[in-house]
Amino acid sequence: MRLLVIEDNRSLVANLFEYFEARGHALDVAPDGVTGLHLAVTQPCDAIVLDWMLPRMDGPEVLRRLREEHGSSVPVIMLTARDELPDKIAGFRAGADDYLTKPFALPELEVRLEALMARAHGRYRKKVLEVHDLRFDLATLEVTRAGKPLHLYPACRKLLETLMQASPATVTRQQLERAVWGDDPPDGDMLRSHVYDLRRSVDGPFTLKLIQTVPRVGYRLAVAHQESPDEEAP
Repeated sequence: MRLLVIEDNRSLVANLFEYFEARGHALDVAPDGVTGLHLAVTQPCDAIVLDWMLPRMDGPEVLRRLREEHGSSVPVIMLTARDELPDKIAGFRAGADDYLTKPFALPELEVRLEALMARAHGRYRKKVLEVHDLRFDLATLEVTRAGKPLHLYPACRKLLETLMQASPATVTRQQLERAVWGDDPPDGDMLRSHVYDLRRSVDGPFTLKLIQTVPRVGYRLAVAHQESPDEEAP
């Protein structure tokens, strides 16, 4: 896992680094909410460990902006000393996927993160993805729109799967590049070229366009009531 830890307690951060890096995970750290939100929307990660009490912007506000303003669906587990039911409810309503009260055991945090990852990307994902009249059967790799078969190259299929899994949320360019090429993306803007090819297949023959550009962030696949000229650009 690549984890983003948004936490200002240096001792806890040091413990997290020692534990998770020894198990092969990679960590990025932000010491305050503003920096954490910036990293969350600009750098790819598999999950976020988010403290409640943070300098500059508290955890629930970071989470609210991440979900509502940036459309991110990345799994988030919130850490806090607040253990009252109203606080837990507030955390989940802000967009948290899980909630862990301090003090906690590091192995428990690890298994909770693994469970979130399994639900988000692995064992429990849907076998057939559907958005409007677009359908992707993950077992057969058959893609159709309005019942018409679409023929896609493997890279375009991976892009489409990633966009449909996240729909209607926005997927950052970094997340899409990682989905297709892992940690070794090619030189140049190959992603833009593949998105152009995907658009020609998925949207070209149809009046309603599903693939939308989110300027300076990435792309999303959704039914929009009104599309701007920017969303038509490859």
